[in-house]
Amino acid sequence: MTVPSAEETFRRLTIGEPGLLAAIADPDDPGADLGRLDERTEALLRIAALIALDAPPSSYRTAAGDALRAGGRLEDLLAVLLAVAGPVGSARVISAAPRIALAAGYDVEAALEANEPPSRANEPAAWTAAAVAAAPAAAAGTGTVRQA
Repeated sequence: MTVPSAEETFRRLTIGEPGLLAAIADPDDPGADLGRLDERTEALLRIAALIALDAPPSSYRTAAGDALRAGGRLEDLLAVLLAVAGPVGSARVISAAPRIALAAGYDVEAALEANEPPSRANEPAAWTAAAVAAAPAAAAGTGTVRQA
């Protein structure tokens, strides 16, 4: 199958072609190969969209988990938040910061309640898929993920 040009794809999207819209909604569809980005980048872009939408915490879990499993780090998630800070405004940044961190396994609110100083000494050298596996329990309130 030949990948259509960017111009052709923009034309088809502009007229709302149902077949194309269905294909791009399902990234596992073999017909959806329209020059997609790598998994990590797409997951990070989904996080940017969630920030702009002021999405609820549950929405961040999937995107953050996907990003971390694809090689992203907590620093990458922070970089996304900082990159969209200007366009979305401080209220969205303040709202999204703890949601993104918790989705990645770091409970900022618990750290603040424990009066932990904001230092890098409490952060792991690298955030891994292990944090992703533990994040749903922390986000559900069944435990706090602490990295040592």
